[in-house]
Amino acid sequence: MLHRLRSALVRPGRDRLNGVVEVDETYIGGAESGLAGGRAPGKKVLTGIAVEVPEPRGFGRCRMYPLADASARSLHAFVKNHVEPGSKVVTDGWQGYSGLGKLGYVHERRSQRAARLRDGERPDELLPAVHRVASLAKRWLMGTHQGSADQAHLLSYLNEFVFRFNRRRSRSRGMLFFRVLERVPSARMRSRRPIAISVARTRRVAGAGARLRPGVVGHAMPRKPGLLRL
Repeated sequence: MLHRLRSALVRPGRDRLNGVVEVDETYIGGAESGLAGGRAPGKKVLTGIAVEVPEPRGFGRCRMYPLADASARSLHAFVKNHVEPGSKVVTDGWQGYSGLGKLGYVHERRSQRAARLRDGERPDELLPAVHRVASLAKRWLMGTHQGSADQAHLLSYLNEFVFRFNRRRSRSRGMLFFRVLERVPSARMRSRRPIAISVARTRRVAGAGARLRPGVVGHAMPRKPGLLRL
């Protein structure tokens, strides 16, 4: 049921980010030994992040989406799907972002290597918005979901975080919940196979002579001795 609600958090045809937008990637997942860092592949999930940076300060809306890799093909697709053409896209110096100017964006590249050579400037401060959102998302996953973010359900968790973050200043929490419930009937149906497996497992544990309480999955009641089966 929770995944059904999460699938309703993304409004069909929602507006893309605009204005000044920072874009970067991060790995979502727990500590992994032997991972060299940077954009090295591993069991963690590479996730694209885009955050609006309004003037004069603060953070606007954000978008997060799992990426297949850090190639130009994956990064360009992420930007096109989540950022309005004509916006100013701010990235680091990774070569995968090359060519955004030809896609209709004003591309500003900030080199971490050059920042290390300049006195008094930290490389992690070049893209403060995406770094802040990435940190908040990882802390939220660790606190709410105990760090369990497998690849099969990561997109649902990211959609929930984005929904919460983009509406953090909303004064009508009840209306937000009402809007989500309105979209639930049209949300994509989830597989019922896990429920069937749960019922079958319960019957094996309870025994062949047990029956399930109607309306409650996984709760078995022993059959009374001597009760005739009609």
